[in-house]
Amino acid sequence: MQWSDEASKTISKVPFFIRKRVKRKVEEEAAGAGARQVTMEHVRASQKRFLNRMEDEVKGYQIETCFGPSGCPNRAVEYDGLIEDLENQLSKRNLKAFLKKKVNGPLKMHHEFRISISDCPNACSRPQIADIGIIGACAPAITDMGCDECGACVDTCKEEALFLNAGRPFIHPEKCIYCGQCARVCPTGTLTEGQKGFRIQVGGKLGRHPRLATEIPGIHTPQDIPKFIDRCLDYYQTHCQKGERFGEMIEKNGVEELWIA
Repeated sequence: MQWSDEASKTISKVPFFIRKRVKRKVEEEAAGAGARQVTMEHVRASQKRFLNRMEDEVKGYQIETCFGPSGCPNRAVEYDGLIEDLENQLSKRNLKAFLKKKVNGPLKMHHEFRISISDCPNACSRPQIADIGIIGACAPAITDMGCDECGACVDTCKEEALFLNAGRPFIHPEKCIYCGQCARVCPTGTLTEGQKGFRIQVGGKLGRHPRLATEIPGIHTPQDIPKFIDRCLDYYQTHCQKGERFGEMIEKNGVEELWIA
C-alpha cells in the first residue's frame, strides 16, 4: 500500500523493534477505511488505538531479523528455517501469560523477550541490544593451496585481521569477526570457508541503563540454537521478578549457567 510522505516520515520515527508491527496496524486501519493510500489520519487513528490497547498487541516475545533471507550478498551463513523454528519454540512458552503474572500493571512492548537475528556481522537488526542476539558466522580456513600474494584478502578485511608473510596468509583470531569475506575473494583457494554457524550474544538492552550484549564464546551450529534458547528462557523465567530485562538478570546473577556445554 502507498504511503503519503508525511505518514512515511512519521512511521520512520517509531522504535525499530515495533516498527513493522505498527506499520502493519496502520495499513490495516487504512484498508478498513477503504483507502488506497496511508495518510496521517490513519496514523493518528491507529496510534490512539494502539496506545489505549497496547497490552492486546503484546505477545510476550519478538523476533527481529535482518534482510539476509531476501538475498543480501553479505550473508555469512544461510539457514532460512531458523526464524520459523524459533517462532514455534517461543510460542509454546506462553510468555505473555507469564509476564502478566510478573508485571504490576498493563503489559507494554518493552516487557517482551526479544531475539534478534543477523545473517552476518554487519548486524543490521541490532543483535547487540537484544535479549538474545544471533549473528551469522563463517570462519576462514587456510588450505595447502599456493598463494599468489595478490593481497585481495588483506584489502577486503575491514578488521585488519589478515596479513601475508612469506607467501602465506595469516589470521589474527582475536580480530576476526567471521564474516567470511576474505575466503570469497581469494582467487587461489588458499583461503576457503571453514566452520560456519552462529555467534550468540545475550543480555543487550537500551533504556535508561543501556547494556551491550555479552558474547557466548564459539561458533554454534543451527542445532545448538534451540537448546540454548531453552536454557536462556529457563534462566529468564527463573530469575524474572517484575518483568525486568534479561540483561538486568545477567548483571545480577551472572551468565555462567548459560554457557553451551
